[in-house]
Amino acid sequence: MIELVERHTVLAVVVGSRAYGLHGPDSDYDRRGVYAAPTRAFWRLDKPPTHLDGPAAEQFSWEFERFCLLALQGNPTVLEVLWSPLVETATEDGQRLLAARRAFLSTRVAETYGHYARDQLDRVAARRERTGETNHKQAMHMIRLLLAGAHVLRTGEVLVDVRHLRDRLLAVRHGELAWDEVTAWAADLLVELAAAAATTTLPEQPDREAVDRLLTGVRERNLQ
Repeated sequence: MIELVERHTVLAVVVGSRAYGLHGPDSDYDRRGVYAAPTRAFWRLDKPPTHLDGPAAEQFSWEFERFCLLALQGNPTVLEVLWSPLVETATEDGQRLLAARRAFLSTRVAETYGHYARDQLDRVAARRERTGETNHKQAMHMIRLLLAGAHVLRTGEVLVDVRHLRDRLLAVRHGELAWDEVTAWAADLLVELAAAAATTTLPEQPDREAVDRLLTGVRERNLQ
């Protein structure tokens, strides 16, 4: 099955700390990709896998349709693939996917980004209460998600590269910022997220028709 990634990838990017501008010399390369399984493979009883790990370490890929469905739901992890500044592979279908990326955006990103961030904040707080330990890396990503959520609502662009806040975010990551300051920053960002949601020009629903045309075109071109 891994040959689907090796032979049919249409988009491959680097995400994680290197895309965020928060990496160090020993940081991993976290790779995410999209592959388009041959159309005839869907005619069988056993369908192509919706996602695959590998073949490299820290590499994960989605089949084209599954990727589109998750992006339509406003999944932050999936959306950042479309805005990563570190693109390693983009075939013609990959370029079409990137060109259509704004079709996936809607006001639901206020809920998804806010939910992901609040969930991480709750997890960090629960661990602190239970063990006295703080997951500083998780806290940093909670802040980053809130920043990204407000940004996409204001601009219609997904914020991936946050190197302009590198020092402060890494201070959270390294436990150099007091927890009270972290939670105060999060509270301010939640207010910003709500304000951005109230004034955003993003549509209430993503453009499913545009995504349908995109997917149909991929299936037609991959009918061999």
